[in-house]
Amino acid sequence: MTEIADKKCRQFIKKAIKQNPNAFVVVTGCYAQLKPLTIAEMEGVDLVLGSNEKFKIADYLGDLQKKAAGEVHAGKIMTNKEFFPSYSMGDRTRTFLKVQDGCDYFCSYCTIPLARGKSRNADIKTTVALAEKAASEGAREIILTGVNIGDFGKSTNENFFQLIQQLDAVDGVERFRISSIEPNLLTDEIIEFVAASKKFMPHFHIPLQSGSNKVLALMKRKYNRELFAHRVEKIKSLLPHAFIGVDVIVGVRGETSVHFNEALEFIQSWIYRNCMFLLIQNVPTQRL
Repeated sequence: MTEIADKKCRQFIKKAIKQNPNAFVVVTGCYAQLKPLTIAEMEGVDLVLGSNEKFKIADYLGDLQKKAAGEVHAGKIMTNKEFFPSYSMGDRTRTFLKVQDGCDYFCSYCTIPLARGKSRNADIKTTVALAEKAASEGAREIILTGVNIGDFGKSTNENFFQLIQQLDAVDGVERFRISSIEPNLLTDEIIEFVAASKKFMPHFHIPLQSGSNKVLALMKRKYNRELFAHRVEKIKSLLPHAFIGVDVIVGVRGETSVHFNEALEFIQSWIYRNCMFLLIQNVPTQRL
């Protein structure tokens, strides 16, 4: 999955340079944080900014003259404690509010912690104020986003449940939606709160990744399939018509046909019956 994403990034960069040969080209994002020197060596690339440096892009642009070689600014993301809260705004009434960044989970197949750093966030007061600002500018639906949003509050001694309680009281916003949340962080009290709320939509995206406990252990996930099943049961008992989206990964190193069939049986018995959207992806068998 990561390898495919990297390949697509390289293709997109080459295409952009080919179509705009005289443009000052800046590359940023997770790929730029993970492999900045590889990108800097690409002909036509002028500037490579890491995951934290991209928020200060104006400081690095200079006179926008093409450079003889790509210039790299990508710091050590794992020691970064800065968080830049933000929200999208255009000509629509739906906006995406970034409430958290980074991840402290080092799942065996994922490079996100290495690209985005440790879990961090602004405090609830700042986050609510940003939601209020978005509402004043016309936002009527806010989607809460981040890398691992259920982990909200680790850097401020707060928690995600406290956050959604405060957001529920924001005037002007008619709908809130939780983008994605880990099964072990989607607590019963969060589900019960969403069920009782008039603003939080009955929408849950819960990454399962595998229906085999042995594969979940190989992945270094922080839950088992029984916990996932409990979360689904809880949602369906309170919100029978809730939308539940699920991610599943196959092809992880160490997965056997027995494990695959265990996962398939679990998915057939739980996911197909209870969830409305299933995304299955094949991944490289080791972290790149």
